[in-house]
Amino acid sequence: MSPSRPTPFPSELYGGRLTIDLEAIADNWSFLDSKTDARTECAAAIKADAYGTGQDRVAPALFAAGCRTFFAAVPTEAIELRRLLPDAVIYVLDGLFPGTAEHFLEHRLRPVLGSLEELAEWSDLCKAAGQSFPAAVHVDTGIHRLGLSAAQFADVMTDKAFLGPFEASLVMSHLACGSAPDHPMNRHQLDRFRQITAPVPHIPKSLANSAGILMGPDFHFDLVRPGIALYGGKPLDNAPNAMKPVARVEARIMILRDVPQGDTIGYGATQTAPRPLKNAVVAAGYADGMLRRASSSDGRPGGFGMIGGHRAPILGRISMDMITLDVTDVPPALLARGALVEMLGPDVAASDLAAYAETIDYEYLTSLGRRFERVYARLS
Repeated sequence: MSPSRPTPFPSELYGGRLTIDLEAIADNWSFLDSKTDARTECAAAIKADAYGTGQDRVAPALFAAGCRTFFAAVPTEAIELRRLLPDAVIYVLDGLFPGTAEHFLEHRLRPVLGSLEELAEWSDLCKAAGQSFPAAVHVDTGIHRLGLSAAQFADVMTDKAFLGPFEASLVMSHLACGSAPDHPMNRHQLDRFRQITAPVPHIPKSLANSAGILMGPDFHFDLVRPGIALYGGKPLDNAPNAMKPVARVEARIMILRDVPQGDTIGYGATQTAPRPLKNAVVAAGYADGMLRRASSSDGRPGGFGMIGGHRAPILGRISMDMITLDVTDVPPALLARGALVEMLGPDVAASDLAAYAETIDYEYLTSLGRRFERVYARLS
């Protein structure tokens, strides 16, 4: 497969390669879809350029797999998505920015209305046209970000003077602690969502993200909207990851060098060689999404790369353009200037790297690859 964006330079000029497996993304969607029954639609969150994997290639692949409803974050993402998918249902999670309603109508986008002001603006639009334009209504069940309160929802959803002809195409909420399935907040939000939406049984409902899908049918309702799991991320903290990996980052070895015991490595001299080491410096850094917080020091271990099945720990600080790896125990036959080292992929899970960086795999995936050669191909 060719890259989604034309590759302007020969492969050897790139410091690294980002390989994205579209079939694995489609397989992950099909797996999640199989976890619901026939009455529940499986949509897809495709915001942030499909979590860094390339919306222009991922969206058509998901549509071909059977996905028909998509969630973007902001209107610009959704407009680009509409150009790719003329027949899809597209929701905009960040809602209705002031003065943008006409753009939503032009591109057949559905805002997720999360405040009385947004709802009033959309309702006025419907009144002026004398028809109901589809939009979702977001209710807050405890995350305290976007969404109408329970009292606001109860007041406005029966107020025809306020709503005019508008009728919601979806009512939704969002789980705050879905990745921790035993957290009491999940059941609290589920009960709260049922209570809030009971007066509108005719409106389709959505609560479950990736984690919510795997927590069982109580959370499924009429539509589920997976995100991170589509892209190989780990949905549940306390369970093995059942999703296929979809991306591999490989960084090119720039130089191999020997470091005497007692010498320090990298900026800040934060790591001291505990023995004579052989280091490999690879051409990737935090400018490429290799988060600086995954650096190593004498006080804490950092992330790692993999070379031919052998673990190569990060040494010292990750810099803008380079990472130093300990390859002392890697067979010399695998080490050569120009060779590629897996920094993320089937053997280096984003969730593992995220743990070293004290973050989540979402941040890794959405930060990757601005300078990498981008290739769409099977990972195995």
